[in-house]
Amino acid sequence: MATGRTHRPATRSRGIPEATVARLPLYLRALTALSERSVPTVSSEELAAAAGVNSAKLRKDFSYLGSYGTRGVGYDVEYLVYQISRELGLTQDWPVVIVGIGNLGAALANYGGFASRGFRVAALIDADPAMAGKPVAGIAVQHTDELEKIIDDNGVSIGVIATPAGAAQQVCDRLVAAGVTSILNFAPTVLSVPEGVDVRKVDLSIELQILAFHEQRKAGEEASSQDAAQPATTPVRPAPAAGTEDGHNDSDRKGPDGDVPAVMPA
Repeated sequence: MATGRTHRPATRSRGIPEATVARLPLYLRALTALSERSVPTVSSEELAAAAGVNSAKLRKDFSYLGSYGTRGVGYDVEYLVYQISRELGLTQDWPVVIVGIGNLGAALANYGGFASRGFRVAALIDADPAMAGKPVAGIAVQHTDELEKIIDDNGVSIGVIATPAGAAQQVCDRLVAAGVTSILNFAPTVLSVPEGVDVRKVDLSIELQILAFHEQRKAGEEASSQDAAQPATTPVRPAPAAGTEDGHNDSDRKGPDGDVPAVMPA
């Protein structure tokens, strides 16, 4: 079986834009769901809606794969699953190591979706000597002292960092020195890597902060719309002084001579 060290996807050499590559897993997830329901074909509109993109963008993305569908029929679901899986490099085995087996690392190790998507957790690694030998998700945890040997023995090219922020860069440096060329970083810090090493960062707190921003904006828009819906109030003039019609005293109404009101009753 091929491993990550013997073959890498050809997306870059074929000139597929990074934005398109980022959407391919969305299409694959939607297509896999259709395949599980034995749906033979799907239109670009239906697939785009399932993937959360517009149909024009989907057709453009698929054109990079050389897949244009059939007018009046749509796309063959099984063929597209194969085509996208091949383009993403998922038709082979990708051994992965997870470094940092705390709550998050253990949860990742127990995630059942890796195997079905072409990834095999080859090793779990932690710096705590007390964790060594303990089984997590059926795999015995190994100490970080063995990291380089584990990577070499398993032909690992993808590493997952789930350590505290303070340890992440050191772990990253060791992974890269041992031959890992792709890293998925869950630690809340930015990693520095040499050219040729790809890093994808997953920061749940940042995602929550972005959602908080949108919630705050929606609350502000709702408050503004409620204010706009309230009827405008008419200013109330103060009541005129007693004994006058309009609040002015008769002494204020002087004629040209100063003593006679400007308007006299008939």
